[in-house]
Amino acid sequence: MRRPVFRRLVFAALIFLAVGPVPSTVMRFPKDDATEAAAARPLAVRPATTGPMRFDRGWHLVSPHSRFGGFSALARTGAGEFLLVGDNGYATRLSLDSRGAVSKVRIGALPTIDGRPARKSMADTEAMFVDRTRGEVWLALEGVNQIWRLDADLSKIESRRRLPMPRWPANRGPEAMARLEGGRTIVFSEDADDDPRGRQALLYRGDPAAPGPAPVRFFYDSQGRGLVSDAAALPDGRVLIVHRRLGFDPIFTTIVAIVDPADIAPDAVVRSRTIGRVPRPIAENYEGAAISIEQGRTWLWLVADDNFNSWQRSLLLKFELTDLPPRRAPDSKKAAR
Repeated sequence: MRRPVFRRLVFAALIFLAVGPVPSTVMRFPKDDATEAAAARPLAVRPATTGPMRFDRGWHLVSPHSRFGGFSALARTGAGEFLLVGDNGYATRLSLDSRGAVSKVRIGALPTIDGRPARKSMADTEAMFVDRTRGEVWLALEGVNQIWRLDADLSKIESRRRLPMPRWPANRGPEAMARLEGGRTIVFSEDADDDPRGRQALLYRGDPAAPGPAPVRFFYDSQGRGLVSDAAALPDGRVLIVHRRLGFDPIFTTIVAIVDPADIAPDAVVRSRTIGRVPRPIAENYEGAAISIEQGRTWLWLVADDNFNSWQRSLLLKFELTDLPPRRAPDSKKAAR
């Protein structure tokens, strides 16, 4: 057996065991419950961190609601206000104060194309960004390989657009998305790697959910950090990328890096710079990221996808980003505009 094929089989087995469900794995919520309530339990551990990514605090999010969890996308929509979207097609809005008290909890299904309850393959939301002015929400759906724009109430699909051909693999498609300065949008695939240069990614010059010019295709080389699980725009115009690498001890290693959109050009290979990782005591399957600015300080929020397994947790973490490496001067001849 060729070595690349063997690696793929081993990696597939790790994913299967890590995210379940598998025999002997206990799934949460054996009975349906529609109670719209949630709590945030402060994490007892406070791991020390150094460098640009410094741990501040964290919470274990819990709810009796049967569709609460599986969080693959995160947005901070206001002071203490969060929107979390699961890969099961359900969204949760909640408020969280500095003491960890949760209020204003709303849990509900996202709209579907035909109005009927969505199957997993039709509702597998993996990334999101929110327009802070108008409240509109953009979603990246992996199973159908589409970008949707929803109204602020999450009640209607205003526009949707299929990713360009060739079609990304249904379970390895759009995994991370961020709105850049100037209204551009960047979309990373999880593992669309039919090219040895790296995994495919796209840069849209305008609204990725509306008709428009074809996006710029480029390739992202994660340099061994693992697969991309989410992205978020930084105040200086760069993009923070969250990587997920699977192993045995711990099962999930989360590595955070920064990429400069100025490096993007048609079919270019783009690389990033590591700024930190989630400490081992709070290792989990982090798939959602958001950036907030509070009193001049920059904060990174991460949320974990518990896959609705009893042995995983929906953790919400807060890190301060300080002393980030300086941004290089962009090469105007290479950057995609």
